[in-house]
Amino acid sequence: MPSFRSGVVTSVLSAREGLQRVLVDGERAYVLTALVGSVAVGDSVVVNTTAVELGLGTGGWHVVHWNLSRSSWSSPGGGHIMKLRYTSLQFDAGAAEESDAYVESGLDGMPVVACGLHSQVAAVAAAFKAHAGPTKRLVYVMTDGAALPLALSDLVASLLDAGLLDATVTAGQAFGGDREAVNMHSALAVARSLEGADAVVAGIGPGVVGTGTRLGHTGLDVVSIAHAASALGGTPIVAARYSDADPRPRHQGRSHHTDTALALLASAGVVPLVPDPATEPTPDAAALLAAAHVDVTTMGRTPADDPAFFTWPAAAGAAAARLA
Repeated sequence: MPSFRSGVVTSVLSAREGLQRVLVDGERAYVLTALVGSVAVGDSVVVNTTAVELGLGTGGWHVVHWNLSRSSWSSPGGGHIMKLRYTSLQFDAGAAEESDAYVESGLDGMPVVACGLHSQVAAVAAAFKAHAGPTKRLVYVMTDGAALPLALSDLVASLLDAGLLDATVTAGQAFGGDREAVNMHSALAVARSLEGADAVVAGIGPGVVGTGTRLGHTGLDVVSIAHAASALGGTPIVAARYSDADPRPRHQGRSHHTDTALALLASAGVVPLVPDPATEPTPDAAALLAAAHVDVTTMGRTPADDPAFFTWPAAAGAAAARLA
């Protein structure tokens, strides 16, 4: 069950569209301003403390649930399609599919790179832009397999600032992208139709749910992404999860997450492209990310600490560029 407590905002640490990072009674918390509005120093707030108390992957941050210093708050939404449905924070996000400009069509072979971890997106994007050039549009589609608010991703913010991503779409219950989509299939069509995508990189947001079992992890979003891409006439590419530095045996070499996804895709008749950096030229992901001033880690490890982890998704980005 969730845990809540009240406190007072003692400092505003940073702010960008959709997100504030603050201190509440000296403890770190973030505010999803699209859901509860902004806060100021001195405001009394209610924070959800559950994940911090359990030691889970919020990075030690509470979540501001409501600002007690106001009696009401409202922000007009984008349509009648709700996200976070049937919770106390449900809101009218709207959906890009409702737009008159939306044209539902196939993907015409468009490459779609499926990522099982959020940190892979950076290497895919850097390699895609290095090979395809800045005029080819790369759109990020975020699933609802991990963090739901796109605003939480420091990585996506830095990739957009660096010009390595051109637009974002949030699918399912995920929210906060340039476009909102109802599901993965329509998110790919929205990226193509409304954002002019030449290629898509898709995957979970920050955080990952894992149980150590074969099937109980959100890395399997790779399966639904690749299946949707194939069904709509796109070219699915799997950004393999590979590590020479992960201490866990199941993630050493090519991760069991990737192997399980590939087995499930094969049984469903989908044959995604899986680039192998051992057999084809691959850009130096670390150098490309450093040149773009993009900092990224995986489980606390930098590209210098675990180069193979970033090399494999970079190979997928390079393959997408060739197809685009």
